[in-house]
Amino acid sequence: MGRFLILLILLVGACKSEPARPHVVVLLADDMGYGDIERYNANSRIPTPHLNRMADEGIRFTDAHSPSAVCTPTRYGLLTGRYAWRTHLKQWVLVGHSPSLIDSTRLTLPKLFQKHGYVTGGFGKWHLGLGERDSTHYTLPLDPGPVSSGFEHYFGIPSSLDFPPYVYIRNTSVEELPTDWIEASAHRRQGGGGFWRAGGIGPQFRHRDVLPRITDEAIAFIREHASRDPIFLYVAFSAPHTPWLPSDTSRYTTGAGYYGDFVADVDQSVGRILEAIDGLDRNSLVLFTSDNGAHWPQQDRVTFGHDANGPWRGQKADIWEAGHRVPFIARWLGIIDSGRTSDHLISHTDLLATAASLLGATLPDGAGGDSIDFLAGMLGVGTSARTSMIHHSGDGMFALRDRNWKLIEGRGSGGFTRPQRLTPKEGEPPGQLYNLADDPAEVHNLYAAAPETAARLLEQLEHIISTPKSQ
Repeated sequence: MGRFLILLILLVGACKSEPARPHVVVLLADDMGYGDIERYNANSRIPTPHLNRMADEGIRFTDAHSPSAVCTPTRYGLLTGRYAWRTHLKQWVLVGHSPSLIDSTRLTLPKLFQKHGYVTGGFGKWHLGLGERDSTHYTLPLDPGPVSSGFEHYFGIPSSLDFPPYVYIRNTSVEELPTDWIEASAHRRQGGGGFWRAGGIGPQFRHRDVLPRITDEAIAFIREHASRDPIFLYVAFSAPHTPWLPSDTSRYTTGAGYYGDFVADVDQSVGRILEAIDGLDRNSLVLFTSDNGAHWPQQDRVTFGHDANGPWRGQKADIWEAGHRVPFIARWLGIIDSGRTSDHLISHTDLLATAASLLGATLPDGAGGDSIDFLAGMLGVGTSARTSMIHHSGDGMFALRDRNWKLIEGRGSGGFTRPQRLTPKEGEPPGQLYNLADDPAEVHNLYAAAPETAARLLEQLEHIISTPKSQ
C-alpha cells in the first residue's frame, strides 16, 4: 500500500508540476480542546480564522486521539510511534530537571525524515527530559535531548511554562543560565490566568514572550532552509497551557476569558507559519493537533458558556473522551481534497508509520510498534487500518477503544475531574463500558449490562499491555 500511495503522489505531483517530496510541518498545541476551533464547534466563543482556513482547505478528523491525556507521554508517542507507558513513565509527566525519556538509539519522526534528505527543525516545548542525570545540570550539554532525537536545529523551552527552570534551549545548550529566581505566581482573573511554579529563571526570560519567540524562530527556519531542501518542521506551541498570558493584540477579543484569548494567539501563530510555508514553491503537508484536551473544568463552561472540549466528557488528564479526543487537521494543497471530514480512528502514535508510507520507507524491526499508517485515509484513497487503541489517563488509568466500544479498567476519571479514583461498592461494576456510537457523552455505564463484552475487552486490554511491541 505504501509504494502504491507514493506512486500516486508522484503521478499527481508530476501532473501538477510539483516536487514529489513535500515539506512536512507538524503543529502541536498545548492543552487545546476539541471544541475551541470553530470548525469543530459552531458555538465556539473563540475566533479561529486561520485554523478554520486550514480545515476548509484540507481534511478534519473527528476521531483523533492523543496517546495520553497529559503532555509528556503524548509527545513521546508522537515522536516515536510508541506508547510512553511502555517506558518507566507510568503516570503524569516529567519536570524541567528530568533526564531524557527518549533512548538516543530509537528511531524517531525527525530521524526518519533525516534519513531521507530532509532538514529537520524543532521549536517550542520539549518536555521529554534533557541529559542523563536525574537532575539536569544546565551548565552541561543537554544531551541526550532534541539533537540526539533527530533535530538538526532546535529552539524552545525545557518543559511547560509553569515548570522551572525558565530558560530557552538551543540545540544542546541554554541561551542563558537560570541564575535568577522567580517566585510562584497564581492569580484568577475572569476565571483564568493560571500560574507558574517558583524556580530558576534566565535574567531576560519573560513568560509572555515565549509563544511569539517560538513562532519567530520557526519562521526563520522555514526561510533559511525550505527554499533549498525539503524540511520537516515540528512546532510544539507553549500555549494555551497555563499560565494564560495572551498578547495585547488578542486580549479581550474572545468570549472565553484569558484562556480563549490565548487560543486566539495560537491561531495567529498558525496563520503566520502558514503564510511563511505558503510563500514557497515546494508543496507542503501541514498537520495541526493538540497534545491532549483542554484544562477546562465544568465551572469554566458555566462561567463563559464555552465548551473547550466540545461535547465530550471530562477535561485534560481524564480517561474520558475530553482528555484525549483532540482536533486533527491535515492540509496538502492540491493533494488532499479540500473541506473533507473523516471519522477514521487515528492516534498521534500513527505519524511515524504514516511518514514512512509517505517516504516509501519500511520501518525497521523494533521501531514504531504502536504506529499504524493512515496515509490512505488522509489522501482519500482508502480507509484507516486502525480499529482499536489504548487510552491512558494522567494517573495511569487504562482504557481500550475497540471500534465503537470503550472499556475503562477502573472507576472515576483517572485525572483532574473528581472523583479521580472511585472504589465501587458491593455489587457495583469495577470498571466502565460505553458504546460511543449510542452514548458519545459516556453517561450510561454498560459494564454490568454487557458482561461478555466487558470481559472480552478487558482480556484484550491486558494482552496489549503485557505484550511488548517495541523494545
